[in-house]
Amino acid sequence: MCGIAGYYCYDSAATTPVPGVLAAIRDHMAARGPDGMGFWENNERRVALAHRRLSIIDLDERANQPMHRLGTGLSIVFNGEIYNYRELKAELEARGHLFKTSSDTEVLLALYIEHGDALVDRLRGMFAFALWDAGQQRLLFGRDPYGIKPLYYADIGGCIRFASQVRALCTDPTVPKTPSPAGLVGFHLLGSVPEPFTIYKAIRAVPAGHVMSIDCNGVGKPRRFANIARVIADARTETADPEVIRGALRDSVRAHLVADVEVGAFLSGGVDSGALIGLMRDCGQERIRTVTLQFPEFDGNKRDETARARQVAELYDVDFNVRRVERAEFEADLPAIFAAMDQPSIDGVNSWFVSKAIGEQGLKVAISGLGGDELLAGYSTFRTVPALYRRAGPFARLPGMGPLSSAFIAAVMPRLADRNPKARGVLSLADSWAGSWLLRRALLLPFELDGVLDSTTAAEGMAELDALALINAELVPDPGSDNGRVAALESGLYMKNQLLRDIDWASMAHSIEVRVPLVDYTLLRAVAPLIPRLRPGQGKAMLANAPSAPLPDAIVNHAKTGFNIPVTAWLQGRGTASPDRRDSRAWSRAVIDRFLALEHAATRDAA
Repeated sequence: MCGIAGYYCYDSAATTPVPGVLAAIRDHMAARGPDGMGFWENNERRVALAHRRLSIIDLDERANQPMHRLGTGLSIVFNGEIYNYRELKAELEARGHLFKTSSDTEVLLALYIEHGDALVDRLRGMFAFALWDAGQQRLLFGRDPYGIKPLYYADIGGCIRFASQVRALCTDPTVPKTPSPAGLVGFHLLGSVPEPFTIYKAIRAVPAGHVMSIDCNGVGKPRRFANIARVIADARTETADPEVIRGALRDSVRAHLVADVEVGAFLSGGVDSGALIGLMRDCGQERIRTVTLQFPEFDGNKRDETARARQVAELYDVDFNVRRVERAEFEADLPAIFAAMDQPSIDGVNSWFVSKAIGEQGLKVAISGLGGDELLAGYSTFRTVPALYRRAGPFARLPGMGPLSSAFIAAVMPRLADRNPKARGVLSLADSWAGSWLLRRALLLPFELDGVLDSTTAAEGMAELDALALINAELVPDPGSDNGRVAALESGLYMKNQLLRDIDWASMAHSIEVRVPLVDYTLLRAVAPLIPRLRPGQGKAMLANAPSAPLPDAIVNHAKTGFNIPVTAWLQGRGTASPDRRDSRAWSRAVIDRFLALEHAATRDAA
């Protein structure tokens, strides 16, 4: 797990970045890699690579990056972990390749020699890399199927810069800091900025599951090599078989334990983290250190997960550590949280504190249960989105019904409109799967944007973002079932743009690598045939029964509470934290205000 950066002046007329700029970009990401740093540039200074290292596999300095393959003109910087690197290395050695390290990074260089861009098809893991091929004068980007690891770039005057963080790129004074209308609109609609957009016009994300090539002809169009909807669509539907899920889950957990350091775990009171800890034990890990968060505001109510987490810890005989987080600590940490938040998001504070707690245990790697709801139909959206589409859709498809119903509710039922603003959008959006999902997941609906953005920015952002087209792209090809469609949407939008991105910046701020065995393309292929027929609760029940010692009914049947943290109660000084639908909207406005104020101050100070 690391931070990568670099540039390539592919246009002969491009101005090379001034000395020190790339080092500043790299060192802005120091927390991503406190164990080492590296820098390399070619003789002409037209291409350069930089790296910050968090040592997890092959702790020796010989595995530091940038890494080069002598005699080939190949160089690479890589962020992430390749869990099947040992198997790949054995194949490559059989073909005559020699290795000087026991790292997964060196395997990538050899794989490129054998397979070119198709090396990504052989990888199991989380990754973002930039590979320089001097022979072809070509830079290749690659990013894992789910987008677990980030990679951003800015193409300025024929010279492309890239880094693992948006804010790292912003340390380059030549990168414009103009806010992106599409990014702003995306944040207000969904609570995070949907890729490939970022909060800045000049910076884009390399899309998840894509490779992208840059050569003397310019920046190539990203090419997709992994598609969640395609995997689900192509799978032959089967009745859910607990043994299939058990074997696939154990295989994924075993792969995610590959490391040369100790691997700990986040432990909530839910099924996902509990089952993974049971599977870690089944895979032979002897010592398992866990962390559970506790909040005074949740004491004595169902949102306090401590008792259930303790029950899981006792079942699997693991080290159980409760980390209590109070309002004073949140207030003290808030400036650091916003400084680390790479793009505005309404989530991530929970990940900040649990990562902080893991670091306090002396661990560098932790397993998280993120992804179980997206894979195994655990969210309520697996029921509500199809229901919206099928019940309201026929009326929404009637000509003019959307604007008419919105105007009627606003004029005749103002209290309903105030209490539930989304009611005005039902017959405008439920005519499609994309609209139904947006209606369910949206923080604000398009007609509410004028309340948070000026009309010009809102109109320009809506046109550029094209939210329904962006959402619908995750359904190509059609997954073919209600569960399949929602799984593709939740994984390709909510999880990718919010949950995975937030766990990345929040954990990396504490130099912690978080691994997510339930977000695994190999696991998806195994489970995909079962997804269409999963009944509510069935997938999570099979997950709970996957360890040799199944989770008890008290854990499995407990009402889902999510990974909660009383942020709004802290901000408003409330002594309790009862759920309020308005909390996320209030927090989102606090986030964007603080984020933009921080960026404005940084720009002013730089000037």
